[in-house]
Amino acid sequence: MAAAWTGGLTSERSAERFLVTGALGCIGAWTVERLLSERIPVWTYDLGSDPHRLRLVLDEDALSRVHFIAGDIADLATFERAVAENGITHIVHLAALQVPFVKADPVQGARVNVVGATAVLEAAKRRAEQVKGLSYASSIGVYGGAELYPPGPLAHDAPLLPPHLYGVHKQANEGTARIYWLEHGVHSVGLRPYVVYGPGRDQGWTSSPTKAMLAAALGRPYRIGFGGTVVYQHARDVASVMIRAARARIAGAPVYNLGGSAASMEEVVRAIEAAAPESQGKIAFSPSPLPHPPAVDDGKLNEDLGPIRWLPLAEGVRQTVDCFRQAIKAGRLDIQRVALK
Repeated sequence: MAAAWTGGLTSERSAERFLVTGALGCIGAWTVERLLSERIPVWTYDLGSDPHRLRLVLDEDALSRVHFIAGDIADLATFERAVAENGITHIVHLAALQVPFVKADPVQGARVNVVGATAVLEAAKRRAEQVKGLSYASSIGVYGGAELYPPGPLAHDAPLLPPHLYGVHKQANEGTARIYWLEHGVHSVGLRPYVVYGPGRDQGWTSSPTKAMLAAALGRPYRIGFGGTVVYQHARDVASVMIRAARARIAGAPVYNLGGSAASMEEVVRAIEAAAPESQGKIAFSPSPLPHPPAVDDGKLNEDLGPIRWLPLAEGVRQTVDCFRQAIKAGRLDIQRVALK
């Protein structure tokens, strides 16, 4: 079936076969959507089986083109077999437990986040003749509070000072990737998203701005759990960069900060109210800022991967609210599943 929908691609692209771990999550769902839009064959690898986030961004025809593989990311033998048997050429590794889940179960968090990432790198090493590219999600969580850094945008080479175990896990993965390059020549590119928003973002510490957009689409009040100024990135844009990074043959195992829209929470609320005027006065937020610098320098990313275009926040919020409205109308969104807390 793959050959039937690769017509018109360059010979290099027509040979690509992508595997996305964590594809049932938000960035994963958008990564699958972006690849399918290019008619690239896609396999997913997840322990879960419910594609409800994928259904937010894919119609049933597109969803039928996805090859689903059930597996534990920390199970090296099963993961390597999935890579080998399906001729995977590129891996986008997104599978991870986020901050609240790591805090609730640190041992399981380390197993998924650290052992899982190591299994991915080991599989890429063992199948080096086949796997041509690998990208993975690190996090802004590898950095500490704004008071620990000089004024201005966070530098590409700023010290890593994670304030929680999730950030420690991501820092460990960056170091593991570096060693796999030094000892085995495994190419990889790590990316550090900040606050990712958009359809499908319903879990994790920084999911509340997206939940506010859903609440606005439903006409309900909502209180966002943090305030301050941070960098916002639409999940579709992050997915596109993840794919570009997996295709890049950059020497070493570089890790990059991601750019986007630096905005205050007041600006986010105004964007939500502009997209859903009926939500005026219904969206509130906590004044407590996140424990990270309010802006980042993504110059090195643009230098090495080419200029990255980010969807302006107001437009991204409007598209997100519109997507939620359409999904609600079509019965494609299980409101009970997305806890508006």
